[in-house]
Amino acid sequence: MVNHKRTIEKIKSESVSITFTEVESLLEWLGYKKLNKGKTSGSRVKFIKENKPIYLHKPHPQKNLLKYQVKEIKNNLRGEI
Repeated sequence: MVNHKRTIEKIKSESVSITFTEVESLLEWLGYKKLNKGKTSGSRVKFIKENKPIYLHKPHPQKNLLKYQVKEIKNNLRGEI
């Protein structure tokens, strides 16, 4: 829970020092299921909960998400965090 609390604070402050792994862990903790289409999905990952999808691209070669991705996550999780 402590790590999730830290991740939530990073999202709320729109920090760019947040990794895909941190967000992935938070979304799974919040009850989102990770879906991708196997080898053909590339870096695009879909998380879904109660027919509410969140799409993310795994950043590469860097590990941190970009500013616009953090804003999208913040908007998508409004009311949940």
